[in-house]
Amino acid sequence: MMKRLQDIIYDVPYLELIGSEDVQISSICFDSRKVAKSSLYLAQKGTQVDGHIFIEKAIESGASVVVCEDLPTEIKDNITYIKVADSSETLGLLASNYYDNPSEDLKLIGITGTNGKTTSVSLLYNLFTNLGYRCGLISTVENRIADKVIPSTHTTPDSVALNELLSQMLAQGCDFCFMEVSSHSVTQKRISGLSFAAGVFTNLSHDHLDYHKTFDAYLKAKKEFFDNLPANAFALSNLDDRNGQVMLQNTKATKHYYSARSMADFRVKIIENAFSGLHLNIDGVEAYFNLVGEFNAYNIISVYAVALLCKFDKMEVLTELSNLKTAEGRFDYVENNSEIVAIVDYAHTPDALENVLETIEDIRQAGERIITVVGCGGNRDAEKRPIMARIAHDMSDVLIMTSDNPRHEDPMEILEQMQAGIPADSQKQYLTIENRREAIKTATILAQKGDVILVAGKGHEKYQEIKGVRHHFDDKEELEKQLKK
Repeated sequence: MMKRLQDIIYDVPYLELIGSEDVQISSICFDSRKVAKSSLYLAQKGTQVDGHIFIEKAIESGASVVVCEDLPTEIKDNITYIKVADSSETLGLLASNYYDNPSEDLKLIGITGTNGKTTSVSLLYNLFTNLGYRCGLISTVENRIADKVIPSTHTTPDSVALNELLSQMLAQGCDFCFMEVSSHSVTQKRISGLSFAAGVFTNLSHDHLDYHKTFDAYLKAKKEFFDNLPANAFALSNLDDRNGQVMLQNTKATKHYYSARSMADFRVKIIENAFSGLHLNIDGVEAYFNLVGEFNAYNIISVYAVALLCKFDKMEVLTELSNLKTAEGRFDYVENNSEIVAIVDYAHTPDALENVLETIEDIRQAGERIITVVGCGGNRDAEKRPIMARIAHDMSDVLIMTSDNPRHEDPMEILEQMQAGIPADSQKQYLTIENRREAIKTATILAQKGDVILVAGKGHEKYQEIKGVRHHFDDKEELEKQLKK
């Protein structure tokens, strides 16, 4: 797809331009290895590598335009150079223009928060599809353009991939796109240039502090998303989260709140919570839902609120919502004939793990034990490891600590750090089994009729990442296999 440079840099602030604006651009690249003839190469100062060192290589590969924060010492006659203050911010603006600003013609709804993003966007996608609209989905689990599934590599793709996806959604006649907005994507400016019709806040708890360093920085990253929403958008927030009002403090968007505990624009009350689903009162109407747990009551009310703010009929929305299932790997039942309740959940933060275990505790009957299999990922937030172990220990009858994507770390060192969270005088049964397959097998051997097995941390993931290699591994598949035995 060829575009004129002067159209791509329309409304994009820059400090200096050397060369001609009247050149044709075939693609926008921030990875010099992907540069082809007539590409625009944008040099970013990344966390690992500075893209400025590859400017010469990009030109050799065919780049005709270079966008950078620092101009190279040698300026070539046939190349256009554009100096900018922030390459990452500029990339989003350029990508939006290159793909004709697709987010302006779609109703783009972003969901952010520590937990609940994937479930919320999946429910919204399925609800609006069932209500007769063509929709797009951008999530941790998968991306969708109407019925077409595209594998997902990041919670939020890079600016170029993102605009290309949105452009394809428009071409396929999509009306809405529901998108997870990660804190990384906000600080890395991946959503720069996008026009959101709405933003939704779920909750905020301890996560990604390996990247953000402090909880305050993490909060500010989430808040920045709402600060940048336009005045014609709406912002919806969880009033029961202690940061729910803070999130919308400086937004120009119209503010709305949902709650299970206090007066709000949209209210939910749990009548019954069982392994078979939730019985809720939503704005004075009682309905049954297939999802389980208080945390899902919040997901349901937020999705309901978005639909009503998009002017859908209340009863039609509740009817469709009551038929929907949870997202893959989110409080996901494993069917079996052994009278053991087996659940796979993506819970990989202290708060998410506590929510899932509280839900199981609320539902289980006397004498039914909770057996939890859990690990912590390598090269990620190490502070949460002892906290996760302590929560799992305190809220389970049997705890099995195991490996979970150790990446480039020693799995036994991760497990030792987790073990530091278990009280020295613990009387509870807990085991450390590095091999995740063996850990799941052991849980099924220990389980008796009526017991609940929770395998937490990986959810929908179909791999185990060890030393940079992803080996096939599926928690649900392993549980099914062992329970059949």
